[in-house]
Amino acid sequence: MKSSRLVTILLLLQTRGRMTAAQLAEELEVSVRTVYRDMEALGAAGIPLYGDAGHAGGYRLLDGYRTRLTGLTAGEAEALFLAGVPGPAADLGLGSVLAAAQLKVRAALPPQLRAHADRISGRFHLDAPGWYADVDETPYLSTVADAVWNNRILHIVYRRWRTPTDVERRLEPYGLVLKAGRWYVVAAPGPRTFRVDQILELSTSDEEFTRPDDFDLAAYWTAYQRDFHDRLYQGEAVVRLAPGVTLTTPTKADGRTDDDGWTVVTVPIESVDHAHAEFLRLGTDIEVLAPPELRARLARTVAELAERYGNPQAPGGD
Repeated sequence: MKSSRLVTILLLLQTRGRMTAAQLAEELEVSVRTVYRDMEALGAAGIPLYGDAGHAGGYRLLDGYRTRLTGLTAGEAEALFLAGVPGPAADLGLGSVLAAAQLKVRAALPPQLRAHADRISGRFHLDAPGWYADVDETPYLSTVADAVWNNRILHIVYRRWRTPTDVERRLEPYGLVLKAGRWYVVAAPGPRTFRVDQILELSTSDEEFTRPDDFDLAAYWTAYQRDFHDRLYQGEAVVRLAPGVTLTTPTKADGRTDDDGWTVVTVPIESVDHAHAEFLRLGTDIEVLAPPELRARLARTVAELAERYGNPQAPGGD
């Protein structure tokens, strides 16, 4: 829209200083002729614009003409720009909106606070997914987000882990959560949690639902995670860890440290099978003390490995 573009021009000039018509056209993704018309419109509206000809020319605002955002401390300005997540915003179809909002805030900041904000955004970058995690394809994310915002009913075909794997569901989407690079939609009935990347088919309708006034998405997600971990970790293991070794799961120190620096801790485990695979990764930096079933299984695996690698004969030999 033209009105939005005119505001963006003002903010760009306020933030960056002198800019040529070509630079503005490239930034706004419009023609140079459109920029000229916009400048005429701004001048007619009383905006103190100056246009200088020549190689070093361009448009600029009269010195001192700016809109200031008052009451914002340096720390608040830094936190605001640190909180920017362009990747997820783009996933939701809000990348340009976020960029415009940050531009407006940055333009309204006094020079000192603007420098603080630039320093933060230039030194910190958020990349939520892990190194070895595949990027989930979420083709329906923007549609789900629109339904969340407008209280629209969704009809989906969803793939779950147990049979029957592909099921049809009617959802009343309450909110979206981004966890470790993966999007989840929280929806009634229930409410329940669904992975957006597991939606195989989706259709929307004009049918609306009433979102409960007392529903708290953050509180729900905290409770959901707590319940998930309670269901996930069905047992415990007692292990000795070499000095400096840590585990990704929460541990409880038993208060015992050997003379050689090894520490005894209690670790929640999903199952003996899962713990067996996870603990093997640590090699000789861990010793399982309990449960006996897990310790015995690891001992058998280690014995089999020792026998296999202790035989100098090459595979396939006589």
